[in-house]
Amino acid sequence: MSDPVVNRGFFGKMMGSSFYKKFILPGLISQSVVIAGGYGTGRELVEYFGNFGSLGGILGMVLVTTVLWAIVYAVSFEFARTFKVYDYRSFFKELIGPGWMLYEVCYIILLLIILGVVGATSGSVFKQAFGLPPLVGAGLFLAGVATLTFFGSYVIEVALSWWSFVLYAVFLIFLFVGLSKVGGQISANLASGDIREGWALGGFKYAFYNLATLSAVLFALRSIETRKEAFISGAMASILTILPGFFLYLVLMGFYPGILEVELPTYTILAQIAPWLLPIFLVVLFGTMIETAAGFIHSVNERLNSWMVDRKGKELSNAGRGLVGGAMALIGLGVASFGLIGLIARGYGTISWAFFLFHGVALFTIGLYKMNKKKPGSAA
Repeated sequence: MSDPVVNRGFFGKMMGSSFYKKFILPGLISQSVVIAGGYGTGRELVEYFGNFGSLGGILGMVLVTTVLWAIVYAVSFEFARTFKVYDYRSFFKELIGPGWMLYEVCYIILLLIILGVVGATSGSVFKQAFGLPPLVGAGLFLAGVATLTFFGSYVIEVALSWWSFVLYAVFLIFLFVGLSKVGGQISANLASGDIREGWALGGFKYAFYNLATLSAVLFALRSIETRKEAFISGAMASILTILPGFFLYLVLMGFYPGILEVELPTYTILAQIAPWLLPIFLVVLFGTMIETAAGFIHSVNERLNSWMVDRKGKELSNAGRGLVGGAMALIGLGVASFGLIGLIARGYGTISWAFFLFHGVALFTIGLYKMNKKKPGSAA
């Protein structure tokens, strides 16, 4: 598929630059895909960090999640570069052979959970922001996902990367407002040194269920040419992905420990400290939910495309991509009926162990062995 002619001006030049494609784009895509299912509502941060104490959450986020992401991303990017595997089917077939099908089962289950999480939120976003029926939000969610997946890699790459700048701006405003309104309480709660047992495990689970985002990032790694670039890009991806969550967590600590029992912490806090920012945040979050769903579904489309090229010698059509996107988004809205807190607490927490085994353990045993065995190419 040919790329649209949008590569003009300052933004076009920046997106076309080698530095941006190698070191910034993978992290922005990762952050865009993680945010709606990983911390957009604030419930995820409460579940895997806040529940382990104000300071315990910081330790889990910085010392466990961020470090694990950096290490696993770096080695994963190098594995993808070494074997030229840029969709999850090819990546995990190369990594664990026939066992890749077990990874795919886990990945599809996680995808449905994530679609359920964003589906559970999509209808309420438009209701809270504009007083419209939840079906309006759900319908726009379906349409947005189908449209993005229809246009394929380049449009998704542009949408996810540039929407990240909008997200960063909104989260920074949220942080500044939070510091100005409850900065004293944030400092007091962090200074209390509240650390509860399980903070490391919470950070571990959060890290590994979110590492499934690798599958949505693989298509953007083709510009990485050396081992050094892969490692730097992996570390940058970890930092770019965690920062908005860290900003949000700091504000949440201004309302600790009461915020632990709230289903939608971000909405609750904004309604109290910055009601003027709430509609903007909800619209941005809604757009992010579309991007999160589209990013994950695009990885499925890339997997299907790889299979079709291998078996039939032709690529998946745009119409086929859009159809898959719309169908999976619709299924996700059905999964949403299980409820947001249950999906986040039980669904994410359980599936993280599968990704630890099939991705983490496999990568640092079989993956390192295969990379070491392969004759070095451009490994500078």
